[in-house]
Amino acid sequence: MRDIKLVEVRSELAAGTRGASMGIDALKVASLDLKSDFFTLFDPINVPDANNYLWKGNKFPNAKYIDGVYQVLKNVYSTIESLRMEKKFPIVLAGDHSTAAGTIMGIKAANPSKRLGVIWIDAHADLHTPFTTPSGNMHGMPLAMTARIDNLECQVNNPSEETLIFWNKIKNIGGEFPKIELKDIVFISVRDTEEPENHLITKHGIKNFKTKEVRNSGVASIAKQALEVLKDCDQIYISFDVDSLDSSISVGTGTPVADGLSVEEAIELNAELIKDKRVCCWEIVEVNPTLDSENRMAENAFEVLENTTKSLVDNF
Repeated sequence: MRDIKLVEVRSELAAGTRGASMGIDALKVASLDLKSDFFTLFDPINVPDANNYLWKGNKFPNAKYIDGVYQVLKNVYSTIESLRMEKKFPIVLAGDHSTAAGTIMGIKAANPSKRLGVIWIDAHADLHTPFTTPSGNMHGMPLAMTARIDNLECQVNNPSEETLIFWNKIKNIGGEFPKIELKDIVFISVRDTEEPENHLITKHGIKNFKTKEVRNSGVASIAKQALEVLKDCDQIYISFDVDSLDSSISVGTGTPVADGLSVEEAIELNAELIKDKRVCCWEIVEVNPTLDSENRMAENAFEVLENTTKSLVDNF
Protein backbone atom coordinates (compact mmCIF):
# COMPACT_ATOMS: atom_id res chain seq x y z
CA MET A 1 0.00 0.00 0.00
CA ARG A 2 1.16 3.52 -0.78
CA ASP A 3 2.25 5.52 2.26
CA ILE A 4 -0.27 8.34 1.91
CA LYS A 5 0.22 11.75 3.49
CA LEU A 6 -2.44 14.45 3.43
CA VAL A 7 -1.05 17.92 2.74
CA GLU A 8 -3.26 20.93 3.51
CA VAL A 9 -2.50 24.27 1.85
CA ARG A 10 -4.91 27.03 2.89
CA SER A 11 -3.62 29.69 0.51
CA GLU A 12 -6.04 31.92 -1.37
CA LEU A 13 -3.69 34.74 -2.35
CA ALA A 14 -3.73 33.91 -6.03
CA ALA A 15 -7.49 33.54 -6.51
CA GLY A 16 -9.70 36.28 -7.88
CA THR A 17 -12.31 35.87 -5.14
CA ARG A 18 -11.81 35.35 -1.41
CA GLY A 19 -12.72 32.18 0.43
CA ALA A 20 -10.71 29.33 -1.11
CA SER A 21 -8.66 29.05 2.09
CA MET A 22 -11.80 27.67 3.74
CA GLY A 23 -12.22 24.93 1.16
CA ILE A 24 -10.30 22.31 3.16
CA ASP A 25 -12.49 22.78 6.21
CA ALA A 26 -15.56 22.67 3.97
CA LEU A 27 -14.35 19.24 2.76
CA LYS A 28 -14.07 18.13 6.39
CA VAL A 29 -17.59 19.32 7.14
CA ALA A 30 -18.78 17.44 4.05
CA SER A 31 -17.11 14.26 5.31
CA LEU A 32 -19.01 14.58 8.59
CA ASP A 33 -22.31 15.17 6.81
CA LEU A 34 -21.63 12.12 4.65
CA LYS A 35 -20.67 10.11 7.78
CA SER A 36 -17.20 9.32 6.47
CA ASP A 37 -14.15 8.54 8.60
CA PHE A 38 -11.76 9.70 5.85
CA PHE A 39 -10.07 12.42 7.88
CA THR A 40 -9.31 10.03 10.74
CA LEU A 41 -7.29 7.77 8.46
CA PHE A 42 -4.42 10.11 7.58
CA ASP A 43 -2.34 12.56 9.60
CA PRO A 44 -2.32 15.88 7.76
CA ILE A 45 0.59 18.27 7.29
CA ASN A 46 -0.40 21.95 7.32
CA VAL A 47 1.72 24.06 4.99
CA PRO A 48 2.10 27.66 6.22
CA ASP A 49 0.19 30.12 4.05
CA ALA A 50 0.77 33.85 3.53
CA ASN A 51 -2.84 35.03 3.51
CA ASN A 52 -1.85 37.91 5.79
CA TYR A 53 -0.49 39.57 2.65
CA LEU A 54 -4.12 40.22 1.68
CA TRP A 55 -4.31 42.84 4.44
CA LYS A 56 -1.27 44.66 3.08
CA GLY A 57 -2.88 45.43 -0.27
CA ASN A 58 -1.70 44.41 -3.72
CA LYS A 59 1.26 46.25 -5.27
CA PHE A 60 1.58 44.07 -8.36
CA PRO A 61 -1.29 44.45 -10.85
CA ASN A 62 0.14 41.94 -13.34
CA ALA A 63 0.84 39.30 -10.67
CA LYS A 64 -1.30 40.02 -7.63
CA TYR A 65 0.34 39.35 -4.26
CA ILE A 66 3.32 37.76 -5.98
CA ASP A 67 5.50 38.47 -2.93
CA GLY A 68 3.21 36.34 -0.78
CA VAL A 69 2.70 33.72 -3.48
CA TYR A 70 6.47 33.27 -3.63
CA GLN A 71 6.55 32.52 0.11
CA VAL A 72 3.75 29.95 -0.16
CA LEU A 73 5.30 28.21 -3.16
CA LYS A 74 8.60 27.82 -1.30
CA ASN A 75 6.72 26.29 1.64
CA VAL A 76 4.79 23.85 -0.57
CA TYR A 77 7.92 22.97 -2.53
CA SER A 78 9.96 22.05 0.54
CA THR A 79 7.07 20.05 2.05
CA ILE A 80 6.47 18.00 -1.10
CA GLU A 81 10.18 17.47 -1.73
CA SER A 82 10.62 16.05 1.79
CA LEU A 83 7.61 13.75 1.46
CA ARG A 84 8.74 12.41 -1.89
CA MET A 85 12.27 11.86 -0.58
CA GLU A 86 10.65 9.70 2.10
CA LYS A 87 8.67 7.81 -0.61
CA LYS A 88 5.36 9.20 0.69
CA PHE A 89 2.38 9.69 -1.63
CA PRO A 90 1.07 13.26 -1.11
CA ILE A 91 -2.65 13.87 -1.46
CA VAL A 92 -2.79 17.65 -1.55
CA LEU A 93 -5.86 19.63 -0.49
CA ALA A 94 -5.29 23.21 -1.57
CA GLY A 95 -7.06 26.53 -1.87
CA ASP A 96 -6.07 28.45 -4.98
CA HIS A 97 -4.43 26.57 -7.86
CA SER A 98 -1.18 28.55 -7.92
CA THR A 99 0.23 26.30 -5.21
CA ALA A 100 0.30 23.44 -7.73
CA ALA A 101 3.55 25.00 -8.96
CA GLY A 102 5.14 24.34 -5.58
CA THR A 103 3.86 20.76 -5.68
CA ILE A 104 5.42 20.15 -9.10
CA MET A 105 8.70 21.78 -8.05
CA GLY A 106 8.86 19.56 -4.97
CA ILE A 107 8.17 16.37 -6.93
CA LYS A 108 10.90 17.26 -9.41
CA ALA A 109 13.43 18.18 -6.72
CA ALA A 110 13.05 14.79 -5.03
CA ASN A 111 13.74 12.95 -8.31
CA PRO A 112 15.42 15.42 -10.68
CA SER A 113 16.40 12.80 -13.24
CA LYS A 114 12.85 11.51 -13.67
CA ARG A 115 10.68 12.98 -16.43
CA LEU A 116 7.47 14.35 -14.93
CA GLY A 117 4.12 14.33 -16.71
CA VAL A 118 1.11 16.36 -15.62
CA ILE A 119 -2.59 15.56 -15.99
CA TRP A 120 -4.47 18.83 -15.48
CA ILE A 121 -8.22 18.36 -14.99
CA ASP A 122 -9.51 21.92 -15.06
CA ALA A 123 -11.70 24.39 -16.92
CA HIS A 124 -8.61 26.56 -17.45
CA ALA A 125 -5.15 26.03 -18.95
CA ASP A 126 -3.33 28.09 -16.28
CA LEU A 127 -0.53 28.93 -18.72
CA HIS A 128 -0.54 32.68 -18.24
CA THR A 129 2.42 34.80 -17.14
CA PRO A 130 2.64 38.37 -15.83
CA PHE A 131 3.24 39.36 -19.47
CA THR A 132 -0.03 37.84 -20.74
CA THR A 133 -2.53 37.67 -17.87
CA PRO A 134 -5.81 39.56 -18.35
CA SER A 135 -6.58 39.52 -14.61
CA GLY A 136 -3.28 39.40 -12.70
CA ASN A 137 -4.60 36.47 -10.66
CA MET A 138 -1.73 34.04 -10.21
CA HIS A 139 -3.87 30.91 -9.96
CA GLY A 140 -3.83 31.20 -13.76
CA MET A 141 -0.03 30.84 -13.93
CA PRO A 142 1.24 27.63 -12.23
CA LEU A 143 2.07 25.67 -15.37
CA ALA A 144 3.99 28.61 -16.82
CA MET A 145 5.91 28.90 -13.54
CA THR A 146 7.00 25.28 -13.62
CA ALA A 147 7.86 25.29 -17.34
CA ARG A 148 9.85 28.52 -16.76
CA ILE A 149 8.22 30.39 -19.63
CA ASP A 150 7.32 34.05 -20.11
CA ASN A 151 5.48 33.73 -23.45
CA LEU A 152 6.85 37.04 -24.70
CA GLU A 153 5.56 36.20 -28.18
CA CYS A 154 2.09 37.03 -26.85
CA GLN A 155 3.01 39.89 -24.51
CA VAL A 156 0.22 42.33 -23.65
CA ASN A 157 1.42 43.65 -20.26
CA ASN A 158 4.55 45.45 -19.08
CA PRO A 159 5.12 44.14 -15.54
CA SER A 160 7.13 46.24 -13.11
CA GLU A 161 10.76 45.46 -12.37
CA GLU A 162 9.86 44.30 -8.86
CA THR A 163 7.19 41.97 -10.27
CA LEU A 164 9.76 40.37 -12.56
CA ILE A 165 12.25 39.92 -9.72
CA PHE A 166 9.68 37.82 -7.86
CA TRP A 167 8.55 36.08 -11.06
CA ASN A 168 12.11 34.96 -11.79
CA LYS A 169 12.56 33.83 -8.18
CA ILE A 170 9.41 31.72 -8.48
CA LYS A 171 10.53 30.14 -11.76
CA ASN A 172 13.83 29.19 -10.11
CA ILE A 173 12.41 27.50 -7.01
CA GLY A 174 14.02 24.06 -7.04
CA GLY A 175 16.58 24.99 -9.70
CA GLU A 176 17.13 27.16 -12.74
CA PHE A 177 15.62 24.72 -15.22
CA PRO A 178 12.11 23.71 -16.36
CA LYS A 179 10.47 21.22 -14.00
CA ILE A 180 8.14 20.08 -16.78
CA GLU A 181 8.04 20.30 -20.55
CA LEU A 182 4.80 21.70 -21.95
CA LYS A 183 4.48 18.68 -24.25
CA ASP A 184 4.27 16.53 -21.10
CA ILE A 185 0.97 18.13 -20.01
CA VAL A 186 -2.41 16.55 -20.72
CA PHE A 187 -5.50 18.70 -20.28
CA ILE A 188 -8.89 17.19 -19.53
CA SER A 189 -12.04 19.35 -19.86
CA VAL A 190 -10.08 22.60 -20.37
CA ARG A 191 -12.52 24.94 -22.12
CA ASP A 192 -11.93 28.54 -21.01
CA THR A 193 -8.67 29.84 -22.47
CA GLU A 194 -7.23 33.08 -23.81
CA GLU A 195 -5.23 33.59 -26.99
CA PRO A 196 -1.76 33.56 -25.33
CA GLU A 197 -2.59 30.17 -23.82
CA ASN A 198 -3.99 28.87 -27.11
CA HIS A 199 -0.70 29.87 -28.75
CA LEU A 200 1.26 27.71 -26.31
CA ILE A 201 -1.17 24.79 -26.56
CA THR A 202 -0.79 24.77 -30.35
CA LYS A 203 2.96 25.44 -30.38
CA HIS A 204 3.77 22.63 -27.96
CA GLY A 205 1.07 20.21 -29.09
CA ILE A 206 -0.59 19.95 -25.69
CA LYS A 207 -3.38 17.39 -25.83
CA ASN A 208 -6.74 18.56 -24.49
CA PHE A 209 -9.51 15.98 -24.06
CA LYS A 210 -12.65 18.10 -24.18
CA THR A 211 -15.73 17.21 -22.16
CA LYS A 212 -17.50 16.06 -25.34
CA GLU A 213 -14.68 13.58 -26.03
CA VAL A 214 -14.91 12.25 -22.48
CA ARG A 215 -18.63 11.70 -22.99
CA ASN A 216 -18.36 10.20 -26.48
CA SER A 217 -15.39 7.91 -25.85
CA GLY A 218 -16.11 7.05 -22.24
CA VAL A 219 -14.09 7.89 -19.17
CA ALA A 220 -12.04 4.67 -19.16
CA SER A 221 -10.93 5.24 -22.76
CA ILE A 222 -9.93 8.86 -22.10
CA ALA A 223 -7.97 7.86 -19.01
CA LYS A 224 -6.11 5.25 -21.05
CA GLN A 225 -5.41 7.73 -23.85
CA ALA A 226 -4.21 10.41 -21.41
CA LEU A 227 -1.75 7.99 -19.83
CA GLU A 228 -0.59 6.88 -23.27
CA VAL A 229 0.26 10.48 -24.21
CA LEU A 230 2.58 10.47 -21.19
CA LYS A 231 4.08 7.04 -21.94
CA ASP A 232 7.64 8.42 -21.91
CA CYS A 233 7.24 10.05 -18.48
CA ASP A 234 8.66 8.32 -15.40
CA GLN A 235 6.31 10.04 -12.95
CA ILE A 236 2.83 11.53 -13.24
CA TYR A 237 1.16 14.19 -11.13
CA ILE A 238 -2.61 14.71 -11.29
CA SER A 239 -4.21 18.03 -10.39
CA PHE A 240 -8.00 18.20 -10.13
CA ASP A 241 -9.57 21.65 -10.05
CA VAL A 242 -13.23 21.47 -9.04
CA ASP A 243 -14.11 24.00 -11.75
CA SER A 244 -13.56 21.16 -14.21
CA LEU A 245 -17.07 20.18 -13.11
CA ASP A 246 -19.94 21.76 -14.98
CA SER A 247 -21.04 25.18 -13.74
CA SER A 248 -24.43 23.76 -12.80
CA ILE A 249 -22.56 21.76 -10.16
CA SER A 250 -19.51 23.88 -9.41
CA VAL A 251 -21.21 26.91 -7.88
CA GLY A 252 -18.84 26.86 -4.91
CA THR A 253 -15.69 27.75 -6.80
CA GLY A 254 -14.24 31.03 -8.01
CA THR A 255 -14.43 30.55 -11.78
CA PRO A 256 -17.22 28.15 -12.83
CA VAL A 257 -17.54 27.38 -16.55
CA ALA A 258 -20.31 25.62 -18.47
CA ASP A 259 -19.84 22.36 -20.39
CA GLY A 260 -17.84 20.59 -17.69
CA LEU A 261 -17.69 17.10 -16.23
CA SER A 262 -20.37 15.53 -14.09
CA VAL A 263 -19.49 14.41 -10.57
CA GLU A 264 -19.77 10.78 -11.68
CA GLU A 265 -17.39 11.38 -14.59
CA ALA A 266 -14.90 13.14 -12.32
CA ILE A 267 -15.00 10.30 -9.79
CA GLU A 268 -14.50 7.62 -12.44
CA LEU A 269 -11.78 9.61 -14.22
CA ASN A 270 -9.63 10.27 -11.17
CA ALA A 271 -10.16 6.77 -9.79
CA GLU A 272 -9.03 5.29 -13.11
CA LEU A 273 -6.01 7.56 -13.62
CA ILE A 274 -4.62 7.03 -10.14
CA LYS A 275 -4.29 3.29 -10.77
CA ASP A 276 -1.23 3.98 -12.92
CA LYS A 277 1.87 3.06 -10.92
CA ARG A 278 3.70 6.15 -12.15
CA VAL A 279 1.29 8.51 -10.40
CA CYS A 280 3.17 9.96 -7.43
CA CYS A 281 0.89 12.76 -6.22
CA TRP A 282 -2.77 13.78 -6.51
CA GLU A 283 -4.27 17.16 -5.72
CA ILE A 284 -7.70 18.79 -5.39
CA VAL A 285 -8.11 22.58 -5.40
CA GLU A 286 -10.39 25.65 -5.52
CA VAL A 287 -13.35 24.68 -3.32
CA ASN A 288 -14.77 28.00 -2.09
CA PRO A 289 -17.64 27.60 0.40
CA THR A 290 -18.33 31.36 0.53
CA LEU A 291 -19.76 31.09 -3.00
CA ASP A 292 -21.73 27.94 -2.29
CA SER A 293 -25.14 26.91 -1.05
CA GLU A 294 -25.44 24.24 1.67
CA ASN A 295 -21.83 23.11 1.07
CA ARG A 296 -22.80 21.22 -2.08
CA MET A 297 -19.52 21.88 -3.90
CA ALA A 298 -17.52 20.50 -1.00
CA GLU A 299 -19.76 17.43 -0.77
CA ASN A 300 -19.26 16.70 -4.47
CA ALA A 301 -15.53 17.39 -4.21
CA PHE A 302 -15.24 15.17 -1.14
CA GLU A 303 -16.82 12.29 -3.04
CA VAL A 304 -14.12 12.69 -5.70
CA LEU A 305 -11.43 12.83 -3.00
CA GLU A 306 -12.68 9.78 -1.11
CA ASN A 307 -13.24 7.61 -4.16
CA THR A 308 -9.89 8.54 -5.71
CA THR A 309 -8.08 7.71 -2.47
CA LYS A 310 -9.94 4.41 -2.22
CA SER A 311 -8.86 3.53 -5.75
CA LEU A 312 -5.26 4.36 -4.85
CA VAL A 313 -5.36 2.16 -1.75
CA ASP A 314 -7.18 -0.71 -3.44
CA ASN A 315 -4.76 -0.89 -6.36
CA PHE A 316 -1.49 -1.09 -4.44
